[in-house]
Amino acid sequence: MTVWDDLVGQERVSEQLGAAARDADALVTAVAAEAPLPEASKMTHAWLFTGPPGAGRNQAARAFAAALQCVSPDRALGGAPGCGFCDGCHTALVGTHADVTTVAAVGTQILADDMRDTVRKSFTSPANGRWQIILVEDAERLNEKSANAVLKAVEEPAPRTVWLLCAPSIEDVLPTIRSRCRHLNLSTPSVDAVADMLVRREGIEPDVAAAAARATQGHVDRARRLATDPSARERRASVLKLPLRLGEVGGCLKAAQELVDAAAEDAKQLAEELDTKETEELKAALGAAQGGRMPRGTAGVMKELEDKQKRRRTRTQRDSLDLALTDLTAFYRDVLALQLGSRVALANTDAEDALERLARDSAPEATLRRIEAIAACRDALDRNVAPLLAVEAMTMALRAG
Repeated sequence: MTVWDDLVGQERVSEQLGAAARDADALVTAVAAEAPLPEASKMTHAWLFTGPPGAGRNQAARAFAAALQCVSPDRALGGAPGCGFCDGCHTALVGTHADVTTVAAVGTQILADDMRDTVRKSFTSPANGRWQIILVEDAERLNEKSANAVLKAVEEPAPRTVWLLCAPSIEDVLPTIRSRCRHLNLSTPSVDAVADMLVRREGIEPDVAAAAARATQGHVDRARRLATDPSARERRASVLKLPLRLGEVGGCLKAAQELVDAAAEDAKQLAEELDTKETEELKAALGAAQGGRMPRGTAGVMKELEDKQKRRRTRTQRDSLDLALTDLTAFYRDVLALQLGSRVALANTDAEDALERLARDSAPEATLRRIEAIAACRDALDRNVAPLLAVEAMTMALRAG
């Protein structure tokens, strides 16, 4: 199993990254010997991975990082980098490699404080790997100050530092940053490719894998979760019942409250274990005795951690809500397909009775307005509108049609 096996339906991108990883060795040798760099190299110091949600932007960047750090003995015999088994590949893939730093948005933005140490590290030499690699998973969430810090590091990189930026589209990244990156655009994998991956890699029954892939329309991570997590299937089934519960104003408000409560519960479950672990580790690092008081002068550090955890809970809740809104959009898209007599395959075949009922009882224009109402709710959440107010406005708009 190579590092490229997780890139579902991205054969072209895998080939380009594999070629760059092969050329990277020649660059390392040239830099170490202070020799002229080889011409026409497919390797460069900054990469931008774009593509729709679920296409595997972060997976592609991490697989590339693993290939660059690959230390397989087969490479000395001409083997391709990215074996997937050596220590370099394994630690890069699981996120423990000393020379692969991952930056992800804790809240709705990547703050300058979150990037300061990372940018500083990017100017240092690798500790034990071939490259110093900085992987920014949410480059679209860089704010003005953090983006400027990244720009300076990308403009004047250290000789053996590689930046890997991931964003939904090239327009989500500052022009001054993207102009200094090599751009790779990933496409949404086919439903069949995702279903095949679930069968081969996860051991999922073919019927269940096909249903999960179809329901998520090629979103690899969501398909995997839907196929393996019963609670995820229950939440999705609850969301798909929502359009039939909006006959009265009270039903709209109750449905909105349930959506927000479910998202808050998701955030709470994730936070409980992670926050406790982080807090205990920080206390131990600061020298607090087991069950004892914190040393003097550490209150500010603890407050900083609490603020970070609060931002992460907020983002987790918004992400959970966004997942429900995605399912709702797919539902009304299927309704519209039935109303227009489209031959596009339905994503929600398990809710076909509800789809046909709504298709009969409303016009295509009303369905389009409902899809727009869901998009407006997303925009409101992005502007930090209170989740309950945004979702209540959406459910009322869905009722009005």
